[in-house]
Parts: sequence; structure tokens; C-alpha cells
Amino acid sequence: MKIEQIYTGCLAHAAYYLESNGEAAIFDPLREVQPYIDRAESDHAKIKYVFETHFHADFVSGHLDLKKKTGAEIVFGPTAKPGYDALIAEDGQIFTVGAYKVKVIHTPGHTMESTTYLLIDEKGREHGLITGDTLFIGDVGRPDLAQHVVADLTEEKLAGHLYDSLRNKIMPLDDKLIIYPNHGAGSACGKKMSKQTTDTLRHQKATNYALRADMTKEEFIKELLTGLTTPPSYFPQNVMMNIKGYDSLDTVMDRAKKPLSAEAFEVLANETGALLLDTRDAKDFAKGFVPNSVNIGLDGSFAQWVGEMIPDVKQEILLITYPGKQEEAITRLSRVGYDNTIGYLKEGFDTWTNADKEIETVDRITPRELELAYASEKPLIIDVRKKSEFDSEHVIGAINVPLNEINRNLARFPKDRPFVIHCAGGYRSMIAASILKQRGWDDFVDVAGGFDEIKNTGVRISEYVCPTTLL
Repeated sequence: MKIEQIYTGCLAHAAYYLESNGEAAIFDPLREVQPYIDRAESDHAKIKYVFETHFHADFVSGHLDLKKKTGAEIVFGPTAKPGYDALIAEDGQIFTVGAYKVKVIHTPGHTMESTTYLLIDEKGREHGLITGDTLFIGDVGRPDLAQHVVADLTEEKLAGHLYDSLRNKIMPLDDKLIIYPNHGAGSACGKKMSKQTTDTLRHQKATNYALRADMTKEEFIKELLTGLTTPPSYFPQNVMMNIKGYDSLDTVMDRAKKPLSAEAFEVLANETGALLLDTRDAKDFAKGFVPNSVNIGLDGSFAQWVGEMIPDVKQEILLITYPGKQEEAITRLSRVGYDNTIGYLKEGFDTWTNADKEIETVDRITPRELELAYASEKPLIIDVRKKSEFDSEHVIGAINVPLNEINRNLARFPKDRPFVIHCAGGYRSMIAASILKQRGWDDFVDVAGGFDEIKNTGVRISEYVCPTTLL
């Protein structure tokens, strides 16, 4: 069977391409659809269907643009109520893609419209199951992301539905089926996802905690809800965009691709109150940046951290990127619904410095310098990694303020004494540093290389605890 996983690491997202006899289908596409169109054209195939497993929370799907550009029909599972034309399939309905068949299996639980798609090859053999956020490798979808859509839903009710869907709809299927999930490790849509992005149903039954044969519904609900972190604030906004519709990516790009001189950039920033978003690497940002700008580097989990740190997807944004990287930044912002980029600094940060504009910097120290200070001065150390990372292993005496909670915990950063911040490698701590600078903090330093390199010094570290035991 010709089924191809198209994986995007920065979002830990998997779309799927199915092709047979000149017909193709795309499952859960990302916002930029040209790669899917190009893929089909390389097979001399026409995209017939865009299958959606559910209304996604962590990204804006490309289904509307695919329909507009190719004429493909959008398919949702039972109970979905999109605000645009789409085919709402019945449980058990079968679609043909060339010689292949795609069978709809309604599996509510992650959301009420959640649907999996059984892939059947040209000989009638069941090949695999595209599971969306119903079943991951090592995990299942969290049941706390759909309550704002249906008022009387609770996460307990959804977890109960998910238990029934797994036991009654998925676990009875052929053990040889290949599981094709929508996400892998790093996604906020689950808590224990594997780095593997496909597996067999047989192996998942043997290893996935949520598929234990002897687990009662009450045990499942309790275990599933334990350890869930607060979902990013952009999640419900992305859900509503996926339900109601959105501007085409072409429109978003046309609005955003406006090169600005330093003077025009400064005027627009002052007139609009736009967020200044600097997407350069942490080391370059630290050496100099436009005052009041926030650093979220493209070479990291960019879209996820934008979603964590910028609460409103409608926020106007002005970009500072490396030259030639502005289109990538605009595209990756749009993947998570941030469609209001209004321009970028032409030729990047050099344009700002060449215009003799004011700049700010972030002071950084090496892990060795921290070791010397730790032995003599006992500095206040603030670790901005996730709580699970901190609980697993941390500098003795450090306090934990996770980056995604920084705006609610600014009071924990003193202004009357110096302090040190760090994360695992320097990416997240520079985001924190830029926010602190923006809010008026100056007397702090960031540790270049972060905890990964601090562990190689003489700084005292807590005894290691396996992160999986902390959930």
C-alpha cells in the first residue's frame, strides 16, 4: 500500500499521503499545502479527499486551501459541525482512493468528532489505521481540549468515551495493523508519546499504558488525567479557526511580506503596538537586539513556543529574522494561527545597527563561570525548564519557574539582587531573558549551554529521578 508519512519535527506533527491509480488523499495536512500538491503531481495523481481526524487544537489545518486549490472534498467524521462545506461521514462509511478503501471508524474521546481511518489495500487486506489524536505511540490523546466546544463536556466524560472507543473500536482490530498517529514526542497533545512515529497495534497493546487489557474504565480515567499540564492558550483559538474557517495562506503571506527600513519598522512598532519577534539564534540575540523584542528562535520548537508565549493569535507581529528567513517565519507562525504579521526588518538586524538605532544585550556566562560563582557567592539560580525536567534533576538550591508560566510568576524574579537563569541548552532561557528585559529586569545573567553543560561542572546536582515515574 502506498502510504507516506510526512513528518514536521518542530510541531511533532504527522500528515499522511495515500495514492493509488492516479487518485490521492491527504490526512490532517498542515497549513502550507503546496508540498502535498507537488507530491501528488509527481505521481500524476489528483487529490480526491482531505480526511480530517478531528478539529485540531495545536495547529491550523490546510484542508480549506487544499479544497480551494485542488477541488478535493473535505471529510470529517460523525458529529463534526464545520462552518464550511464538508462531507460529514457516517460511522463505517467507506471511501475509495484508486484501488484502495478508507473506512471511517468514529472514535470519540479526545474530541467528540474524533475519527480514525482504516486503510484497506487493493486486495482487501487491512493495512493500517490513521488514528489522529485518539491513539499515539505510547500514549493516547488528552481529553481536556474540547470542553469549550460542548458546554456540558468534562474531561472525565471524554476520558470515558475514549476508553470505550479504544476497547470497542480499535483494540478488536487486526494486531498486524500499522498505527499512524498525528503526533510524536514533543507534542502537547499527550504526555508520554514515544519518539517512534509508527508501530503495530500488537506492540501497542503490549506496551501502551492506556491499552492494558485488565484496566477498568475508572483506572483508565484516573491514569489518563494524572499529570496533564495546562494546555497552551492558543489551543482553543486554533480549534475555532479549524471549525469556522480562516484566511488562505496566500492572503496571509501577501499581508506579511513587507520589507521595512529601520525607520519604518520603528514607526510601525510605535503606531500599532505590534509584538517585535526576533527569530535569530540565542547567541546572536544576546549580542544585540531591538529593544522590547522577544526572542523565539526558528531553530527550535518555534511554533510551539510562539503558541505558549503569545496568548492571542490575533496579535500583530513585526519580525526580525536572518536575511531570507522571513518567509519561513511567516509560514511557521501561520501553522499555529498567528496570521497577523504586518512586516519584517529588511535585511535583518544589521539594518537596525547600520541605522545607529539603540540596541540592548543579554549578559551570558559559561557553566564554568557559574561553577566558580556557585562555590563562592551562592547566586540565586532560576531554572526555566518544565517542572518534570526540574523534578528529575536540577542544581541544588535552584528554584523552578517553567518558561510557559513566566508571565504569571514575574514576582519570583527579584529586582533587588542579581540572579542567574538557565534551561536545558539555552533556547528557552533566552526567551525568558528577552521577556524579562522587556519587562524591566536587567540584573541577571543567562547560562550559555544550560543544564546540559552545567552537569559537566562541579556544581551540585540533585539525584536523578526517571521522568516517567513523576507522572
